[in-house]
Amino acid sequence: MRAFGVAEVLNERRFHDLEPQVSDKPRPKLPETPEAFSSFGEPLSRQPLRPEVLKQQESLYEEALGEWEARPDDADAIIWLGRRTAYLGRLRDACAIFSMGIERHPTDPRMLRHRGHRFISLRLFDQAIDDLERAAELVEGQPDEVEPDGLPNERNIPVSSLQFNIWYHLALAYYLVGDYESALECYKECMKVSDIPDKLVATTHWMYMTLRLLGREEEAEDLLVPIKEDMDIIENQFYHRCLLMYKGLVEPGILMDEARAMGPLAVATVGYGVGNWYKYNGSEETATEIFNEILDTGGWAGFGYIAAEADLRWMSLPQD
Repeated sequence: MRAFGVAEVLNERRFHDLEPQVSDKPRPKLPETPEAFSSFGEPLSRQPLRPEVLKQQESLYEEALGEWEARPDDADAIIWLGRRTAYLGRLRDACAIFSMGIERHPTDPRMLRHRGHRFISLRLFDQAIDDLERAAELVEGQPDEVEPDGLPNERNIPVSSLQFNIWYHLALAYYLVGDYESALECYKECMKVSDIPDKLVATTHWMYMTLRLLGREEEAEDLLVPIKEDMDIIENQFYHRCLLMYKGLVEPGILMDEARAMGPLAVATVGYGVGNWYKYNGSEETATEIFNEILDTGGWAGFGYIAAEADLRWMSLPQD
């Protein structure tokens, strides 16, 4: 039997008879294709970049694309193409690129580390855990390596590394699904490679919140001992300020006012720490208000935003 093409089938069935009649009324538009869906099932559209940032990222993307076209099987070229694609907000496309990289370089933990990170942004937490667990297995017993920044900081000093990012994101993925015990074990591994102040404050911030949510307040307070006001922080100032709040050196209200003055990213990052502080200190109503304020920023790809969203969903579920 001969297979019909699409056009032949349409002609055979005379679908033209079913075309809508011309009308003066405007036709309704379908919603745009979302980049992701929130923990509540709401569509999340790709976030626009500021014109100057968009121009810079598009230029860097074109450069990465050219490098990959010249060396399509090269692991570094694939990674940078995926990273530059993600920086443009095309997270699903980035995951597809890293999937290609995993197929071509199945023992390269960097591919799994980056795809796992973007799976978190897309709220695919179980898939993120699978990727990052595999990445952790691949780096076991290996020396850590510096991970270059997508956009260098003002000092041009990278502040993260491969193993740090694997454990940090794996712990976060467990945290987001409410498995705080597993998250804690991963943060302990992350702490082993948190060898500079920026890494230390990032790990301590999330590990402290995890311990408090587990009701292990004494251990959480012990974790704050190395945190000092005069630490040399290059990028993670928001986490550092939260830690000073946990130590009682900054008032939560003052910290939130600082964050609001700095913009949406600060509100999401600092606000999640402040909201959590209120939650495990018995003021869930205030925590809910702050978490909703975070969601109002619209910065849905940030970790503080994702965590606030996940918490609000858990808090909305019937309690046993």
